[in-house]
Amino acid sequence: MIEWDAATIKDFQTTLLDWFDHEGRDLPWRHDHEPYHVWVSEIMLQQTQVQTVIPYYQRFMALFPTVADLAAAPESQLLKAWEGLGYYSRVRNMQRCAKQLLTDYDGQWPQTAAELTELIGIGPYTAGAIASIAFNEPVPAVDGNAYRVFSRLLKIDADIAKPQTRAAFERVISQIISQERPGDFNQAIMDLGSSYMTARQPDTAHSPVKRFNQAYLDGDELAYPVKTKKPRPKPVAYVAVLAKMQDQWLMTKRPSNGMLANLWTVPLIPIADLDLDDDYQPEELVTAVENYFKREYQLQLTAHYLTGRPVTHTFTHQKWTIQGLSGQVGLSDLAYFAGQTFTLIERQKLPMPKVQEKIFARYSID
Repeated sequence: MIEWDAATIKDFQTTLLDWFDHEGRDLPWRHDHEPYHVWVSEIMLQQTQVQTVIPYYQRFMALFPTVADLAAAPESQLLKAWEGLGYYSRVRNMQRCAKQLLTDYDGQWPQTAAELTELIGIGPYTAGAIASIAFNEPVPAVDGNAYRVFSRLLKIDADIAKPQTRAAFERVISQIISQERPGDFNQAIMDLGSSYMTARQPDTAHSPVKRFNQAYLDGDELAYPVKTKKPRPKPVAYVAVLAKMQDQWLMTKRPSNGMLANLWTVPLIPIADLDLDDDYQPEELVTAVENYFKREYQLQLTAHYLTGRPVTHTFTHQKWTIQGLSGQVGLSDLAYFAGQTFTLIERQKLPMPKVQEKIFARYSID
């Protein structure tokens, strides 16, 4: 790791902020410095691209313009507004945080990063972003962009996959951040990391700070940041039952805990629960699922194997492969089933996870 003297730090701040003033991205949450707007945008931007977030942010603000509106919203409305962004625990924690703000803070935001981390769902990065942008506290906001930018600028070879590395980066950036414009400084780093200093195809030759980028000058910038690989997601196989009773689709609300909590899907059965051999044939899968429905739900299902590629969907720790079956449900008592039936039009009103949208799309259910 190299170190900068005071003159270099000042030169870097001036160069970065001058570029940001002229070239910084015009994003809807940057039109003011309201902590609520900063918070919502930063939570949405976790694991999600900026261009995807923009329309979601605008719709979300129209539906829930204040902390109080968010706190009072029905969960089903929140989940529907979040549909497609994934990682639904984010929006559930946002509502819990909104209620906490109203109950414990009289609706007023804490103004320091240290205090902000006491709020539900707000970690060090989000706290740093809110404190610096909304309240002008000179604290770093260390995310993937900051890791990448500063590891290349200063050739920091600490493994960013290790939790303790964050503290090292925070110490370094705290010495470099602008004391007068910390929010703009942090946002400039975000923009730099998503434009000239991207992970795989950086355009450092045209970067406004290329003369400060020691890894680029040494010809090894793609070696930074240093990060050990995560383990591969565990493969899990499911069968999705696209079952009809007359003109209605059988759907179920998932449990309130666990993956995809409180979201609606067609019945998803783990193939491991069907007691099949590894080399099972399609007709054996159909028979096993029909027997499963009879045993678990007291429903008479007549199923058919749907040809074509299975649906795949990757979560953080699991990779799902989903084979579809079509079917008809008899007129047995549906009270045994843990869901309800909805027409195709009605299902559009339900909060559904991205994986369910993929299932409907793959098997041409409009």
